[in-house]
Amino acid sequence: MSILGLKKKQPKTFKVKVITMDADMEFSCEVKWKGKDLFDLVCRTVGLRETWFFGLRYTVKDTYAWLKPEKKVLDQEVPKEYPITFHFLAKFFPEKVEEELVQEITQHLFFLQVKKQILDEEIFCSPEASVLLASYAVQAKYGDYDPNFHKPGFLGQDELLPKRVLMQYQMTPDMWEEKITAWYAEHRGIARDEAEMDYLKIAQDLEMYGVSYFSITQNKKDTELLLGVDAQGLHIYNPNSKLNPNKSFPWSGIRNISYSEKEFTIKPLDKKKEVFKFYSSQLRVNKLILQLCIGNHDLFMRRRKVDSIEVQQMKAQAKEEKARKKMERQILAREKQMREEAERAKEEMERRLFQLQDEARLANEALIRSEETADLLAEKAQIAEEEAKLLAHKAAEAEQERQRLEVTTLKTKEEKRLMEQKMREAELLAVKLVEESERRSKEADHLKQDLSEAKDAERRAKQKLLEITKTTYPLIAAYSSPPAPPDGGDLNPETGSMRSDFKDTDMKRLSMEIERERLEYMEKSRHLQDQLKELKSEIESLKLEEQQGVFPLRGEARAYPEPAYLPHATVSCPLPPRVDRCLKTKRTRLQTRLKGY
Repeated sequence: MSILGLKKKQPKTFKVKVITMDADMEFSCEVKWKGKDLFDLVCRTVGLRETWFFGLRYTVKDTYAWLKPEKKVLDQEVPKEYPITFHFLAKFFPEKVEEELVQEITQHLFFLQVKKQILDEEIFCSPEASVLLASYAVQAKYGDYDPNFHKPGFLGQDELLPKRVLMQYQMTPDMWEEKITAWYAEHRGIARDEAEMDYLKIAQDLEMYGVSYFSITQNKKDTELLLGVDAQGLHIYNPNSKLNPNKSFPWSGIRNISYSEKEFTIKPLDKKKEVFKFYSSQLRVNKLILQLCIGNHDLFMRRRKVDSIEVQQMKAQAKEEKARKKMERQILAREKQMREEAERAKEEMERRLFQLQDEARLANEALIRSEETADLLAEKAQIAEEEAKLLAHKAAEAEQERQRLEVTTLKTKEEKRLMEQKMREAELLAVKLVEESERRSKEADHLKQDLSEAKDAERRAKQKLLEITKTTYPLIAAYSSPPAPPDGGDLNPETGSMRSDFKDTDMKRLSMEIERERLEYMEKSRHLQDQLKELKSEIESLKLEEQQGVFPLRGEARAYPEPAYLPHATVSCPLPPRVDRCLKTKRTRLQTRLKGY
């Protein structure tokens, strides 16, 4: 056969794009493939064995439809596009997720779809439940919470809450993250499949979980209603309330469901009950409703029967797989715990090592400081010893100085006593000198007065003598011989004149001697007054030194003058004995002469 013939026999294909909840896949399909062939290919690719929950959905005009497994793909109302796009989604929902979902991939696909429906607000969820579900989603994605790794803001790029919840409260993204993280921290130790299962167990209790809604009317003119199809049965809702149904038809109470064009009929199992009829807008919608009703009813009846061999095997394998994974997680958790303990022990040892190194460094520094301190103390001790010796030497010198000062003090006291005694003697002598000076002064005054009286008497005597001479001269001339002079007198004028001259000369000489003696006496008096002033200044300085505790040092001799007389302003020094005797002799002679007149 030629190559051209082989090319003609190759089957025709078309491209298909299948979008799952966590991946996009493209396949090449043969033209003759039915919907089941494509669905099985997708399930094998995903690794899904619980195929009865899922289907391939596509968009038809303003609604959607599910790919029928018994018809060819291209014979159905699939979109006329290249490639043809299908969504691999859960078509039917279990009543109890924990009992019916066996495979981990099944749980994961349900988790992703339900999470998307909650975030898109296709399933109503309260804010509290939304935060709790978000914490399980974070646990499934990031694992256990680690404050060292999961810093604030690590959820900033994740969509975790419905927009309605975010708009309902005046809270910042950081505040929402804080609330979610608080719940997230409590899920420590939960694996990803367990977190997803916990998420689904909370979500299956929501009123809108697993419900497919369709717009219907009870008759052609009535107001619109909503028909809900889920795993429990059929429910009738008001358009404004999808949470609480007005009427419900459980699968166990339905005998037959059928449609004729746009009319849909529900026959209860109890024949006494009224048959419920409603109308849909399109025939395609009735087909979809019937398809969902048949599938949900079949699953409802299947749950009430014994599981097939395939399902039992799947559950056994899933159980073994869960046990194996649980053991692996336990081993991993134990190893993780041991590793954490080892890391903590290592950190503790490193910390202890650093601490010991610090202690050793501090001890070394302390040792160095101690050595330096010891050297310094040794130097200080040596200096202190030298200072002690110096102080001892100074103490000895001070003791000697103290003894010398005591001796000096005693000498000073003795000198002071002698000075005071001399002062007392000088005072007594000064008193005597004052008295003697006064006496001598009085005698000099008397002498001057006597001298003055003698001069006056001499002058009067001369005058009388002249008068007598003038009166008696003629009588003397009449006699031839003069008479004999009387005793003690000489009337000869020449002889009287000589005697008078002698008296004047003697008086002048006596006055000169007296004046000379007086001048000498005044000079000595001034000299004595200077010596007395010097003595007073020495006495005052000695008293001041005694008050201040200052004594003359050893070996210093203070020369104090020996005052012969105590100075006085009017004190006169005594006359020499020769002068005194001369004065007394002359005074006696003068007095005798004066008495002769």
